[in-house]
Amino acid sequence: MPAIRPRHLCSMAAALVLTVAAPATAATAAQDTSAAALREVLFVGNNWDGTADVIKSSGDFAKIGRINVVPDKDQRLAEINADPIKWIAFMTVRNQVGEGHDQYVDDMYSTPDGKSVVVSRPSFADVVSIDLATDKINWRFPVAGYRADHMAVSPDGTRVAVSASTANKVQVLDINTGKELGEFDTGDKPHENFFTNGGKYIWNVSIGEVTTSLDDPSADWTKGDRHITIVDAATYKQVKTIDMRSRLDAIGLKNFSDAVRPAAFTPDWSKLYFQVSFFNGFLEYDVAADKITRVKTLPENPATSKDRTTWLLDSRHHGISMNPEGTKLCIAGTMDNYATVVDRATLQEGPLVTTSKPYWATVSGDGKDCVISESGADQVTAIDFATGQKVTSVPVGDHPQRVRLGHVQADWTGSSAG
Repeated sequence: MPAIRPRHLCSMAAALVLTVAAPATAATAAQDTSAAALREVLFVGNNWDGTADVIKSSGDFAKIGRINVVPDKDQRLAEINADPIKWIAFMTVRNQVGEGHDQYVDDMYSTPDGKSVVVSRPSFADVVSIDLATDKINWRFPVAGYRADHMAVSPDGTRVAVSASTANKVQVLDINTGKELGEFDTGDKPHENFFTNGGKYIWNVSIGEVTTSLDDPSADWTKGDRHITIVDAATYKQVKTIDMRSRLDAIGLKNFSDAVRPAAFTPDWSKLYFQVSFFNGFLEYDVAADKITRVKTLPENPATSKDRTTWLLDSRHHGISMNPEGTKLCIAGTMDNYATVVDRATLQEGPLVTTSKPYWATVSGDGKDCVISESGADQVTAIDFATGQKVTSVPVGDHPQRVRLGHVQADWTGSSAG
């Protein structure tokens, strides 16, 4: 059976309802109607706005509607202001990771029925489910510690794994109820999560401390314990850890950071392509061989400062995705202000498409385009995987970061569309 691509998890969950052979009962007919009523979209999280724009998943990427992801803002702020510890944590997020802004939305996934969206909210240290018809909260889960970060959704769309970044753990929730199903320990500052091998494992990458000015390679040890944690997705028991430090040292890259940033797997899960702090490029890791097999350095923008302390949260490049065929990679060159498509076989980059502080890269619903969030220009930009050329840009809210594929009900237009 072919491996399931994470980009299409929700799509496939809906499609299975339509394609699995079963007697034509009233129950299956109701399921068919429900699945047929779904519309594939892209959710764009506007981190500083506290909104998420919903746009078409391909084609012209036109805006469909907008979601208020902080309908309880006044209540949350009142709680924070009444608790000195929470207030300190809240202000720390604002002044460090938030660049002077509150972080209201990091990651988001829709529920399988397309009726709700589940959002991690860093400044409020929680995950909430928001009803797309009313903008009201279905459930709220306060994460351990003081900040919620990246999430991942299981292949069947029923669970979300969220990084509790200050508690050094990942918590796995039922997407429909918000009930915690399990958790596991990670390295320092857990970041991105992946359900891999058809949902058999969960991978978490920890990035360590990214807000200090100790950015010279000689001080890299101060950044904390950074490693990949792999757990069994059924039991949440640790299967393996991978510290890229020894793998980097083995190929002579002793001055490279081992903080794994955004990453992308091949369709068969055999190779991992990942970015690391301070590096303008990416690396290829062979999962079975347990070693780094190729390194790609991408062009530097002459206008980019050489002072590492000016780079956003230790990032040089932050954002990577792969087309469904596994033949092309799309890279967000964050501090170099460009995005580019790279041929996976040759590692040759295509045109450098000018973008403003690109922060994330995902794949369109039809698999033809790479979608980049331009956090410096408040827009998302689509780039054709085949040609490497820009297709279009669509304006969104303040400081777009994560972009995720999901579903809404077919007749949804946004309760607060704008």
